[in-house]
Amino acid sequence: MKVAKKQNIKQLVLIAFALIAINIIGNYFFKRFDLTEDKRYTLSQTSLNIIKSVDSPLIIDVFLEGNFPPEFKRLQDETKQLLEEFSAYNSNIIFEFANPIENEEERVAVMKQFYERGLQPLNITVENKGKQSQEVVFPWAIASYGDKSTKVSLLKNLMGASTEQKVISSVQHLEFAFAEAINKISKDKQKKIAVLKGNGELEDKYIADFLKTVKESYYIGPFTLDSVAKQPTQSLEALKKYDLVVIAKPTEVFTEEEKQVLDQYIISGGKTLWLVDAVKADMEEMFNETGTILAHQRDLGLNDMFFKYGFRIHPLLIKDERATPIKLATGEQGSDTEFQQYFWKFAPFIYPETQNPIVKNLEGIKFEFTSPIELLNNKINKTVLLTSSEYSRPIGTPTEVSLASVTEETTPEEYQGKGLLPVAVLFEGKFSSMYTNRILPFKDNSYVAEGNASKMIVVSDGDIIKNQLDQNGPLELGFDKWTNNLYGNKEFLMNCVNYLLDDTGLINIRSKDVNLPLLNKERVYQNYTMAQVLTIGLPMLILIVFGFLFTYLRKRMYTK
Repeated sequence: MKVAKKQNIKQLVLIAFALIAINIIGNYFFKRFDLTEDKRYTLSQTSLNIIKSVDSPLIIDVFLEGNFPPEFKRLQDETKQLLEEFSAYNSNIIFEFANPIENEEERVAVMKQFYERGLQPLNITVENKGKQSQEVVFPWAIASYGDKSTKVSLLKNLMGASTEQKVISSVQHLEFAFAEAINKISKDKQKKIAVLKGNGELEDKYIADFLKTVKESYYIGPFTLDSVAKQPTQSLEALKKYDLVVIAKPTEVFTEEEKQVLDQYIISGGKTLWLVDAVKADMEEMFNETGTILAHQRDLGLNDMFFKYGFRIHPLLIKDERATPIKLATGEQGSDTEFQQYFWKFAPFIYPETQNPIVKNLEGIKFEFTSPIELLNNKINKTVLLTSSEYSRPIGTPTEVSLASVTEETTPEEYQGKGLLPVAVLFEGKFSSMYTNRILPFKDNSYVAEGNASKMIVVSDGDIIKNQLDQNGPLELGFDKWTNNLYGNKEFLMNCVNYLLDDTGLINIRSKDVNLPLLNKERVYQNYTMAQVLTIGLPMLILIVFGFLFTYLRKRMYTK
């Protein structure tokens, strides 16, 4: 007995020393193992760099808490596991899950505060053995760092998609959403964006939500080309100080001097985001006594410039069967006007089909009076980001556009071989100046015919950036107050900006694929008893058998 006692003490001391040694080694060598097939918990190097740069407490409040159906429970679990991964690499990242409306007495006041911050709730139906109940969920998180904070959307708003599809898409988006939020509030602004003015571009109130969102991550300011007429070289030097120029729906012709300034900015490596209408047709003008407008070509004087860069925007209108809805007055019922919803085929509802990180896993985007982009052969790399649907076709201009067309009937044959028209294209490479072998509009000693590599995104719709207004001011970009639909316009444009300015590879996190198998609820309901046996009864049975077996073997060992 004494020998056995000494051996036990010796083993205990060795185990204690081994545990202490493992802990000491663990402080110097850190490694986590991801055993999932799709490596969903393996963070990208970009995310790791962002996380490790946080040098003081960063608080993430997640409001995804409450009585959820299985799909939302899965989203909650995936969010928690991802944040645990973040926190494991940097203890300064602290997160907490909370139900903001758990207290019934403060429910109304809290919901009002959330509405004011743009944290829209979601009404979901919870089913339990055939019984249904309604629950309010806030699929949002708020990340705070010092005196800065930003909101994080946890649920993708895929119109027409099932809850399961939305959850799968949302899980794929989680790492990018949190990494972008942390990067936004923990890093100082560095890049500068110029919003071009002077050629009839959209007023600030119509791009207010875009400006507000961009301002969180970048310096931004207006840049007017009016000074080019008197001081072209100084204007060019001033423009070169910006990293990106946004041209939002110009309506007036660009002079040759203005084009030279833009051309040399691009040749020097400046990035540009073009949101251009090739046809004059505005939705606001449709609501007149006749409900018609004459759509015709809008000449901006940019055709030769675009041709040199490798594309044309044709002065045609795209008519698409996959369209966004509008509400029109159809009569009166008593003292109230009666409205009916129709699909407006001149406002295509465009879903991204490519795997480019700018548009991958993106919600549907609303276009309005858009035109097809033709790609020309040159040495610039071209990536089509968005196209119209298979059931779309170009309409020549000038043409009369009438609201009465919402009731017209069409056949698939009308669109045979005419659809899939590019409406947003990414250009990358070394651009050649449009003034090569031409007389320059103004003398510029720094002029070069071909310079640094650059990037450019062209969208053939100026209204894609336009937010609606109500009595309280600008609404969120992509939100349609008439149908209460929220489209992916803002996320698409922010992805464009981030891609054009991104030097850290943050946008590439969007390319991550996650395989998220979900439970088939119908099969579970059909075999409810069997599901209970497999998920509850079988594990308990295994534990009981293991317990009896362990007890039996232990008694047999010590009774000898």
